[in-house]
Order: sequence, then C-alpha cells, then structure tokens
Amino acid sequence: MSAKKSFITPPFIAGLTASVLAVIKLVFGLSSGSMAVVSSALDSLGDCLVSAINFFALKKASAQPNEKFNFGYGKIEALTTLFEGFFIMGAGLLVAYGGVMKILNPEPIDFSIGAVVMVISLVMTTALVIYLRHAAAKYDSMIIYADATHYQVDLLTNAATLAALIVVHFSGLVIIDALFGIGVSAYIVLQAMPLIKESVYMLLDGSLPTKVTDEIKEIIAKKELILSTHLIRTRKSGNICYFGVHLVFDPNITLAKAHECEAELEKEIKERFSQNKWIFEIHFDITDDEEIERGEI
Repeated sequence: MSAKKSFITPPFIAGLTASVLAVIKLVFGLSSGSMAVVSSALDSLGDCLVSAINFFALKKASAQPNEKFNFGYGKIEALTTLFEGFFIMGAGLLVAYGGVMKILNPEPIDFSIGAVVMVISLVMTTALVIYLRHAAAKYDSMIIYADATHYQVDLLTNAATLAALIVVHFSGLVIIDALFGIGVSAYIVLQAMPLIKESVYMLLDGSLPTKVTDEIKEIIAKKELILSTHLIRTRKSGNICYFGVHLVFDPNITLAKAHECEAELEKEIKERFSQNKWIFEIHFDITDDEEIERGEI
C-alpha cells in the first residue's frame, strides 16, 4: 500500500512514537531532576508537532494538479522540510538554554530513574530511525527523510543524555549534565543546516544531481536517430522529476518515427530511475537552435 494513501504513514508512526516518549521523559525527567532528560522531553513534544505537520503535508503533496496549481503540490515537501530544519535548530538552542540554566542553578539528579528512561528512549528511537530511513529511500520523500534526520539527532541526544547521567552518577559533578546538553545542542544546530539548504534548493528549482543528468545524456547518446541535444532543463518537486530537452533529428525523418524514438527514450529514463515519477517536456528540432532559444542571436 502506498505510504501517501494509507492512514498509517511514516510521519504518523513517528508522531505516535514521539508522543509516547514525550510523556515518559517528561514524567520521569521531572522526577529525576535531570535537565538533560527534561530538555529531551521538550524536544519529543516538538517532534509530535513536526510529525503531525508532516503527516498532513505528505498527504497534500500527493494531491493531483488542478486549475490553480497546474504542477501539483510537490513543493509542500520542501516547505515542510524548511520548517523542520528551523524547528530542529530552535530545539538545539532550547537545549542550550536549558544547559545554561542548569549551570546557574544546579540541582541533584536521580540516576536510576533518568537512566532507565533514556535506555527505553534509545531503543524506541533506534527502531524508528531505521524504519524512517527505509521509508525515505522507498518513497524518495524529502519529508520522510527530514523526519529520519530529525529522529537521528534525537538518537544522539538520547545517547548523550544517558552518558551524562552515567558520568554525573560516578563523578558527582552535576554541571556535567548541563555541559553535555550544551554540546549536543551545537550538534543539533549543525544537523539542521543541510535540511534548510536542500529545501531552499528545491524551492528555487535547482537542477537534478549531475550524476542523474549525465546518465540521461548517456541514454540519449545511444539513440542513433537523435543527432544532438540542447537546452536541457531539469528540476524536482516532491517525488516528481521534470526533464526538458530539445532533440535534433534529421529533417527527413517522419513525425511518427521521431515520436517512437522519444517514447523509447522516456521509457528507458523511467525504468532507470523508477523511484521517481517523471514529467517530460521534449521538443523536436531539425537544427540546433539553442542560441535562438536563449535569445543570444
């Protein structure tokens, strides 16, 4: 069943997991007195919100084009990922603030309660990250990939929090709990940057990866009827790849023969990159008119 049509989507499962973890961490974090655990609980509460937004965005992104949005809603994925990138960054800054406050107002920590909570969190988050990464690769979804990255950051913060609790327990230095939190916050902010960069790239209609374009050029080069190509344009919106090109044929070729060649070309590209949907904008030429098309002459 398609992840975009089923009610039980990856963001739904992520949100449900985050909800359970948020409640566990918040209750036992307050009981243990660990700022690191409480900060992790606040992060999980934020995860619930992000996953809820992703759940609805993923469903909307798969909606069909209409008269108002001729190219569909694929860029909702990029907008959502941009939001999530800034949200992750904000969560990192929040953890840093909590660490500073812990330094200024140190309090004793109950190691046993905090450690048990973080071990449970580590197990659940690890399973979730594995699931989301598999789903992201299967559906080639920026939203699911962003979610996977988000929870991978959570996995590190959970591990760091547990490590902090262990060190504090054996050293008696409560300040270490806060320092660990501040260190993890820096890592969280750095992890948000690639998400922001990738989403902005898609929103600005950045081209497909060079590797993909080169492989398509190789497919075209094997077509004997195609004399040359020009004005190759590519972009991606959600799971849909757009490929535009002008194909130069012999002036004496029949239209039927040119269309047959084009159909074979589109079929081979779709088979080679079957993880994506494709929309082609292919123009037939009998001469290389690239300079004219670009307005250079």
